[in-house]
Amino acid sequence: MRIPAGPFSLAVGHVSLSWPAPPVAMAATRYRRFLKLCEEWPVEETKRQRDMGVFLRQRVAQAFREGENTQIADPETCDRMYESLVRIHTNYYKNKYPRLKDTSFTGVTVEDCKMILATDILKQMEDMKKGTWKKLREKFYAKKPEEDSK
Repeated sequence: MRIPAGPFSLAVGHVSLSWPAPPVAMAATRYRRFLKLCEEWPVEETKRQRDMGVFLRQRVAQAFREGENTQIADPETCDRMYESLVRIHTNYYKNKYPRLKDTSFTGVTVEDCKMILATDILKQMEDMKKGTWKKLREKFYAKKPEEDSK
């Protein structure tokens, strides 16, 4: 008797038999689920090189190098990771535990936090931290300060 390629159950009288899908079919399903999640996850342009959507896409590409044919070493961990990412993406805990106000103890709103955490603003703040001497050196020297110490 040949076993079909998908997850099936067979009941004969009081006896029931079931077998899981082959690992390749399950890997393909996991891969498609992760791809769908990547498509739905937004990319925030203000957080260049620090965005969760971009990071997620890179990690999925690394984890599933062979696409649907990728062999998954630990399927249970893979499934738990997927479910956790879905909960983050769907704001599961935000909806489960609603806040009375959309501000923190400082009174800063979500929009203000997003603006402050934008890559351009963080770069400006980093520039403000530099001392006067370092700013002048960067302005007048084309080479990096590390090259001077050689």
